[in-house]
Amino acid sequence: MLLHNANILVIDDDEDVLVALRLLLKSKVKEVVVNKNPNTIQNLMQSHSFDVVILDMNFNGLVNTGNEGIFWLNKIKKQDPNVDVILITAYGDIDLAIRSLKQGASDFIVKPWKNEKILETVRELVEKKKLPKSQKLNLNSETKIIGESEPMQDVFVKLKKVAPTDANILILGENGTGKDLIAKAIHENSLRKNMPFVKVDVGALTETLFESELFGYKKGAFTDAREDRKGRFEAANGGTLFLDEIGNISLRQQARLLTVLQNRQVTPLGANQPINIDIRLVCATNLSMGDLADEEKFRKDLIYRINTVDMTIPPLRDRSTDITLLTHHFINFYSEKYSKGSFSLEPDFIQKLKKHHFSGNVRELQYTLERTVIMAEDRTLSASDLIFSAIESPQINTVQKETNLDAIEKNAILAVIEKNKGNISKSAKELGITRAALYRRLNKYEL
Repeated sequence: MLLHNANILVIDDDEDVLVALRLLLKSKVKEVVVNKNPNTIQNLMQSHSFDVVILDMNFNGLVNTGNEGIFWLNKIKKQDPNVDVILITAYGDIDLAIRSLKQGASDFIVKPWKNEKILETVRELVEKKKLPKSQKLNLNSETKIIGESEPMQDVFVKLKKVAPTDANILILGENGTGKDLIAKAIHENSLRKNMPFVKVDVGALTETLFESELFGYKKGAFTDAREDRKGRFEAANGGTLFLDEIGNISLRQQARLLTVLQNRQVTPLGANQPINIDIRLVCATNLSMGDLADEEKFRKDLIYRINTVDMTIPPLRDRSTDITLLTHHFINFYSEKYSKGSFSLEPDFIQKLKKHHFSGNVRELQYTLERTVIMAEDRTLSASDLIFSAIESPQINTVQKETNLDAIEKNAILAVIEKNKGNISKSAKELGITRAALYRRLNKYEL
């Protein structure tokens, strides 16, 4: 749940403050309840479920010490320990701020405030509050790793253990499972978090580019070397180097990489003196450990170097209980990105997603929901609004072999909708049927 689904309570004896906060928040959240009298807090909290309470610290008007706010803060936390409380005051006393935070306040804002600051604070508290328990591992919020399923809980536990170490990590998993997010989370929760995080897709580097990209070169080392250039190893010095698609590099490239990792030194092309490097290495591949064990394709001694600890990221089909969480996250993200407003989801929308195979994993789910938000014509999304990509649909590849009429029609509809990038009107026209008829067929085939 994000900001627009939140319920907010504002308690302040200044009518102008109540009006200002109500106007600021009412279009951004689900409900805003405002009241001048703090004595109403208990009854209001019994009749409503609030995500955040915004509370003034001074109600006396004669003695502005903040003690009133501290008193009501304790009352609120006693009644509901899980509610977040933001204290506001016109007096920026840092000692009082520290005291309120120690007694359970989530944040402290000084009047006059900036509207952006209020919204940012409330949004962060709501998002943090609604994250599954498995995400509350002090992971940097930028990682946005979402999951509460048992397989993801195992990933989070291992991540929390290995991140603070300097161990080399090998991340295994199918394409689209989020291996790059895990790599970034490892860095952000390590002792090197304030140093560079450098990502290289080594699987895309040709033999000729491999050494110059990773190890750098000196001016004049080859025809187009017009100036000295640091390689990715040197650029990541002190931080983390993430080598993606490590399973796709050649045996020759593996040998060169192994030498660097053994010696902890790189020698740029055209240079005579090696450069010492201090990096934490994280690698990722979509190959299985069994594939990597084939010495005709991958050196066993390199596996030992890059694989102090391995982490396997589960495919989406093995963590179907996370689909609802991921769906709400992506719908909210893209509705804000494209200024589409909030959406509500019909039960059949989630059910259809859970039935889908998602061979492209989380990445396929993400692109599917982005397309759905862009093409949506109503504020309520149902199963008929979901159009899965023909690229990921195995049925498309077998359309020539199908003899069942329903299967042929289903595949034809999928192909035309994908061709028209989800545009229902164009697709219906090309298929020679009405929009209503196309929607009926989409429901029939659960597309």
